[in-house]
Amino acid sequence: MTDAEKTSDLIARAERVRNEMGGADKVSKMSDEGDRTIRQHIGEFLDIGTFREIGTFSRSIRTEEREKTPGDGKIGGHGMVNGRPVAVFGDDITVYRGSSSIVGTRKEHRLYERAMAMGIPIVHFGETGGARIPDTMGAEGISEPGGLFELAKRQHRVPMATMVTGQSFGGSSFLSALSDYVVMVRGSCLAVTSPKVFEIATGEVISFEDVGGVDVHARKTGQIDLGVESDEEGYDAIRKWLSYLPSNAWEAAPRKENIGSLGHDPGLSDLVPAKRTRGYDMRRVVERIVDTDSLLEIQPLYARNVVCGMARLNGFSVGVIANNPMFGAGTLDPQACHKIIRLATVCDSYNIPIIFLADVPGFMVGERVEHELMLHWGMRMMHALQNCSAPTLTVCIRKAFGLAWQAMNGSQMPALGVYSWPGAEIGFMDPEVGVNVAFGSKLARIEDSDAREAERAELVREVGESTNPYEAAGTMRIDEIIDPGDTRGVLAHDLEMLAHRSVPPPEARPLSYWPTC
Repeated sequence: MTDAEKTSDLIARAERVRNEMGGADKVSKMSDEGDRTIRQHIGEFLDIGTFREIGTFSRSIRTEEREKTPGDGKIGGHGMVNGRPVAVFGDDITVYRGSSSIVGTRKEHRLYERAMAMGIPIVHFGETGGARIPDTMGAEGISEPGGLFELAKRQHRVPMATMVTGQSFGGSSFLSALSDYVVMVRGSCLAVTSPKVFEIATGEVISFEDVGGVDVHARKTGQIDLGVESDEEGYDAIRKWLSYLPSNAWEAAPRKENIGSLGHDPGLSDLVPAKRTRGYDMRRVVERIVDTDSLLEIQPLYARNVVCGMARLNGFSVGVIANNPMFGAGTLDPQACHKIIRLATVCDSYNIPIIFLADVPGFMVGERVEHELMLHWGMRMMHALQNCSAPTLTVCIRKAFGLAWQAMNGSQMPALGVYSWPGAEIGFMDPEVGVNVAFGSKLARIEDSDAREAERAELVREVGESTNPYEAAGTMRIDEIIDPGDTRGVLAHDLEMLAHRSVPPPEARPLSYWPTC
């Protein structure tokens, strides 16, 4: 063959593999059913025409399967998202349901290796039936774990996101658990193994939706960050999430143009009820403080007693962690602690400042949370924040009681700025609760109910005097009491100053070694 003929043959081979994949009939069937192939997912997600494939001509290591396994069930390479380079890969369900095999996992490993060497984010599209049998049987098969080991030592050097697009079991589900951000499309399933395997192994009969559907993971397990109704919504979410992060841990997060005034906002405090026991939606406060339309909430339906998300303030990328009194009075329970740790880990890994907005009456108490390891998760959260190297700023909005105040990055924590609104309460215990605990017996001895209530009210007033923020400011337990309307401006000023700080190298950021799952 001449050189021209060899080139023509190469082009024809590549086009056949990329167009027919695991069979033209399978591709056509997916199209008829409204499903996308992995190449279509990648093409829709990336900037138009930027995909460069790696491993086009890979195939099964088993001789008898070579013609049936173009790409060996995994497709990946490099491209651009909003002009920034990324590595992308995913499962090709036209080839044995995208199952993991020896060559396919080698390709995954190679893609991770290249991405981390290049310092570019990784985006994974998950839809697979798990390991391929018999390819992975025996010593050779088990010796090919794919990228799991590589990702386990990623140490958040490059961001990684997963979009679950269909039934995702085995290796693909494990990769989602190793990701920094997980989006799941409704109708898909995420689990260690298929419900069919459940039934065979244990006799348990359960639907795909009940074992690992969007609502299960968005509301109960917290194993995903966002459930979406369509592929397009999922692509947009990952693109937006990537926009807050640097390409790798050595770079600074990109700064965008500020959207919104930094001037005094007289209506901000009106969002917080004057009555201290009334709930309110902290999201409205967060959205007022950060740049307009910049909040990307993380796990919005999970542990709703805290609001966590990425946002911008004066154009700077920030993480936001805030109690939400609309749910559970804003208390911290094990799920809230886990949610906070996940976001703090990502922010610390990529040197993104974190803003805390505290309105916390304490840690949740009761049988449920004790049995769900409240002690463990409360202290794990404290441990994480004490070791966080990313700069943090804290504003006490209303309540700040007990160790939960420290857990929300309050007094004695490594916050670079601790502020309070003038109506806040800071102390060991809510005065109402404290009086009942300390003086309950004394009050019970007062027979006249009106007299008893009058005495109780006086005791609450006396105890409450010690919780006003001027007491904390007087002993430098907080840095300053600020006008609520100036909150956005104060935080923006600090972020501007922090932009000049010395940034610790990735290996000096303790939370980069913490798992996000």
